[in-house]
Amino acid sequence: MRLLNLLTACAIFSVGCTMGPNYKRPDTTLPQGADASNYSLFTQQNWWTMFGDEVLNEMEDAALKYNWDLKAAVARVDQARAAVAMAGANQLPSMSAGASTGREGNAQGSKESLSRAGLNASFELDLWGKYRRMKESARAKLLATEAARDTVKLALTSEVAKQYFTMLMLDDQIEIAQRTLAARQENVRIYQSRYEAGYATEVDLRRMQANMSSVKAEEENLRLQLSKTETALAVLLGKSPRAMAEERTARGKKLNEVTLVPDVPADLPSDLLERRPDVMSAEENLIAANADIGVARTAYFPSISLTAAAGYASTALTSLVSGGAGVWSLAGAVSAPIFEGGKIKAENKQAEARYQEVLANYQKTVQLAFKEALDALNSNQMYRQIYDSYLAQTSDMRRSYELTKKQEDAGLIGVTDLLSVEETLLSAEMNLSTARKNELDAVVDLAKALGGGWTNQDIKAAGRK
Repeated sequence: MRLLNLLTACAIFSVGCTMGPNYKRPDTTLPQGADASNYSLFTQQNWWTMFGDEVLNEMEDAALKYNWDLKAAVARVDQARAAVAMAGANQLPSMSAGASTGREGNAQGSKESLSRAGLNASFELDLWGKYRRMKESARAKLLATEAARDTVKLALTSEVAKQYFTMLMLDDQIEIAQRTLAARQENVRIYQSRYEAGYATEVDLRRMQANMSSVKAEEENLRLQLSKTETALAVLLGKSPRAMAEERTARGKKLNEVTLVPDVPADLPSDLLERRPDVMSAEENLIAANADIGVARTAYFPSISLTAAAGYASTALTSLVSGGAGVWSLAGAVSAPIFEGGKIKAENKQAEARYQEVLANYQKTVQLAFKEALDALNSNQMYRQIYDSYLAQTSDMRRSYELTKKQEDAGLIGVTDLLSVEETLLSAEMNLSTARKNELDAVVDLAKALGGGWTNQDIKAAGRK
């Protein structure tokens, strides 16, 4: 028992130096921006609730619960958490129990049997901080994996929202196509009557029929796109193949009823980029690579191990635990490298080169994060202007169609003029629907670019304990 207490004391008080550089965050030279409170809608955890669509909210919850990519990311976090536990175990003494019995002999005969039973304990003094650096690295990799999981969450929830808005857009465009097709069918009916009565040429009738067939083909193409969008959404939600085939995808609001949040300022607060999970993951990987340099440097120095054993040994199994059969041992061992053929030096160079690689990846991640956020801000503003332009065009074309139709009915203009206006109106209405969807997508992209609320400083602080 005294021996065990001695080893435990060594584990607690063997605080030597820690090899390797301490981590320092690299300078990213990001510009300063506006007050981050202006972006609170985009950085809350359930950011998609800003659209005010309960069906979308339910879909996001289902995706977070059943999506297979996310389940795989969660499993990777569990693996990393186990690695932290294993790294921490290296800093504690190890104990094992064992027992044996047997007999040895040669050509002259056999010797006495010998039985043993006892406890073994060992501990390596962490004088150079090898195991402390290993735990630091493992802890950073855990946080990087958690941030990578949150990156998957953010990408998943963003894609669910976009696919949902695409579905609503296609619903809207199919309604436009159906409405237009009904008008084309009425035109064909009218011109068929005129042709049979001798008041219209076959050329005009064929033009009307071709125009109707064109709209019908466009409607069918939209239905095909809708079917593909619904199955893509079902995969994101983790639905089974049977549910994918049999269940109808739910709808909430119509496209033009979805809440569009107010515009946001143009100047980006750069500190929001720290909330992005991909940036957090890249930095934690950099911290791990920095700690790995320290682990590699400890190979230059000797390692000191303490071992102890206590138990019983006897030639008679019946007297194994008697007082006179007790045995014990205590030993210390020092191992230092003398010649490794350049292996240790190469491992250190490898660790340092690895750090430089991860540093470059971190800087690139921050650079791309700022670009994505800036692009999202610009898109958010420009798509609103584009929508307003298409809205004005559609309003004008609807009025133009009404006037043109009256002129055509009165025989003041030919069928070619009417068809031209009808085609332009159909295009304007389709473009307006697409523009509305692009507006909503831009809001999603902005929430994603700003981290979507997934980065949790409390989790990060807990992981550093």
